[in-house]
Amino acid sequence: MIRVGVNGYGTIGKRVADAVEAQPDMEVAGVAKTQPNFEAHTAVERGYPVYAAIPERAPLFSEAGIETAGVVDELVADADVMVDATPSGIGAENKSLYASYNTPAIFQGGEDASVAETSFNARSNYDDACGADSVRVVSCNTTGLSRVVAPLEEEYGVEKVRATLVRRGGDPSQNTRGPINDILPNPIEIPSHHGPDVQTIFPDLSIDTMGLKVPATLMHVHALNVTLETDVTAAHVRQLLDDQSRIYVIPEGIGLDGAGKLKDFALDAGRPRGDLWENCLWGESVATEGRDLYLFQAIHQESDVVPENVDAIRAVTESADAAESIRRTNETLGVGLSGDPSGFGADQVEAGTADD
Repeated sequence: MIRVGVNGYGTIGKRVADAVEAQPDMEVAGVAKTQPNFEAHTAVERGYPVYAAIPERAPLFSEAGIETAGVVDELVADADVMVDATPSGIGAENKSLYASYNTPAIFQGGEDASVAETSFNARSNYDDACGADSVRVVSCNTTGLSRVVAPLEEEYGVEKVRATLVRRGGDPSQNTRGPINDILPNPIEIPSHHGPDVQTIFPDLSIDTMGLKVPATLMHVHALNVTLETDVTAAHVRQLLDDQSRIYVIPEGIGLDGAGKLKDFALDAGRPRGDLWENCLWGESVATEGRDLYLFQAIHQESDVVPENVDAIRAVTESADAAESIRRTNETLGVGLSGDPSGFGADQVEAGTADD
């Protein structure tokens, strides 16, 4: 049984902890929090041992009625693997802590690529992380792009990727982020950081990316133009992408024409927190002209990296190969949408709004 510590129990950390607990070969050794807020109480309710991420703040937890199992150093010493889900930049500061206990660490995409031995996407480069002491699971956007690039590269060869990313201003709970009434080129410089980040997975890939930030919290949306090395048909590409377990090719006529309905669909399907672990790619958008491919996809920024973290744990512990880990993760979490899996038809998905 792989004992996994989670340092940071926020948007990503709490989802990773729940995903780990669902695995038959893993257990949550504990979670580390900087303060006894509502998420710390949630961790207690879920039965996760809580550790003080800042030792001096340990008394605050007891004052809030939370019994801690110790401080973060003790969690690192006890765990087989640490998943660092702290805010961007803090993971790099924590790296020496993990190294001092010889505990392999998995970092998130908010950290610079240099924080780890390799960047990671399960579909694209699982083997690079096997046995590594440190791995960086790439960001939500890079994860989404990598899941599309990998099968296209394998099947057709990729000459050039051009992507425009329309990014949410902040997560639902991030009430201090994002434009209120604006549309921001973000960054204004071209390319955005997303292209170079994809190249940490595909070093030889030619990719240009542009980013926009909009006043929304639901999901990111990507507009892709990929020049392939061979002529293709839209139908062939749709089938290829539909065969990928972590890409949901949204069928025509189901009524899922935007991020809002996708989130509603996830809730109707019984997904925890309304999470969408898959790329949500509109099948109707897939179009080809010679070697040029065009498509739209939506990426749920709060959850698409969660199954990748689970697979990264197995990679660093060398407890399963890529195919077995992905299969096991998908099965235990319920990853893999197809058609109308929730049992709700298009009429039910669209119901509930007076102006439909």
